[in-house]
Amino acid sequence: MAAVKQGRSELGVALLLLLLGGWAIIDALRLPEVETRGPVGPTTVPIAVGILLVVTAVLLAIDILRGGRGEQEAGEDVELGQGSDWKTLGLLVVAFVANILLIERLGWPVSGAVLFFGTTYALGSRHLIRNAIISVALSVSTWYLFNLGLGIALPVGILKGIL
Repeated sequence: MAAVKQGRSELGVALLLLLLGGWAIIDALRLPEVETRGPVGPTTVPIAVGILLVVTAVLLAIDILRGGRGEQEAGEDVELGQGSDWKTLGLLVVAFVANILLIERLGWPVSGAVLFFGTTYALGSRHLIRNAIISVALSVSTWYLFNLGLGIALPVGILKGIL
């Protein structure tokens, strides 16, 4: 019984996986019926992922209840004695929130560039001009990849008519 009390957080992970798997399966079954050209329809992948999540959750719970414990990661380049780097984490959150707030107003090419630039800055790169050029190139090229290559229309925003 002590093993169960000790592994509560790990059982929480198993429960989370179970809930996510169930959600994926239920959500996939609610998708509208569409005509498919082959045996694989739009529900196949979400159901498969949901089933795999449920199976993983059950196997993890069984392992935990039998006394299995996750090993603490040794960390190759992580200083386990140090605390979290809140400044880096905060800058990353700011970059992601800026992307969320700007994508509809300014479009993906601009908001993506802000996201990529903010991420490189938060992770320690101080080559500002080079990072800005790479960020713009990356965001514009991903916009073209999604629009032309995949047929997924990302918002172009203020660059409408230019791109």
